Amino acid sequence: MMPSLYDDETFFAAYAAMPRSRGGLAAAGEWHQLRPLLPPLTGKRVLDLGCGYGWHCRYAAQQGAAKVLGLDASRRMIAQARACNPAECISYRVCGIEEYEYPARQWDCVISNLALHYLADLDSVYANVFRTLTPGGVFLFNIEHPVYTAGVGQDWLYDENGRPVCWPVDDYYYPGARRTHFLGCEVTKQHHTLTQILMGLLRQGFVLQAVEEAQPPQEVLDEPGMADEMRRPMMLLVKAAKPGD
Repeated sequence: MMPSLYDDETFFAAYAAMPRSRGGLAAAGEWHQLRPLLPPLTGKRVLDLGCGYGWHCRYAAQQGAAKVLGLDASRRMIAQARACNPAECISYRVCGIEEYEYPARQWDCVISNLALHYLADLDSVYANVFRTLTPGGVFLFNIEHPVYTAGVGQDWLYDENGRPVCWPVDDYYYPGARRTHFLGCEVTKQHHTLTQILMGLLRQGFVLQAVEEAQPPQEVLDEPGMADEMRRPMMLLVKAAKPGD
């Protein structure tokens, strides 16, 4: 398993200072759209791929999930999750998304929030998730939007006064590694086209149930910089189901 960027002390400290790290799901701009997409979790078995601090694991436990497993490649993330979001039904494990064994028909719901855009091979992830879901199980994920990952340096073009003019997009149809700066560090993400993200699910046998582009909540649009978040999509929420027997 490759070392995780989130185990870098400087990067992790910067991540810990982010509002979503300190405030949990209530501080995550996409949560108001992601939460309604979750299926009923009472008595269900839930797998969280790239669980981070374990906020979604905690939510599943609060909703009555019978068993929850949070996976993350970062030892620092898993240590934080165990400390901040424990519950009797939750287990945490240091494990990359690509390294997990995905036992057949093991989980009723698989979730992943802002982790899949670090992976080059989405098709393999889809195949593994399809295998590990029970019939009728749900795969719900939030991935950086292709317009965002295809952004040049993932930043705006600015005028002479520092105001954002436009969001440049280039090499959209060329998937692969994109280098950008995030929290003061150079970060490598993987760009996937919308066709790859959605058709990969359909080819695997999933049934699409919802596709939403995340928008900031109306009540925060007056905060600095938030109005510009309405000028281009940053996140893509996708809900897919494995057909029942």
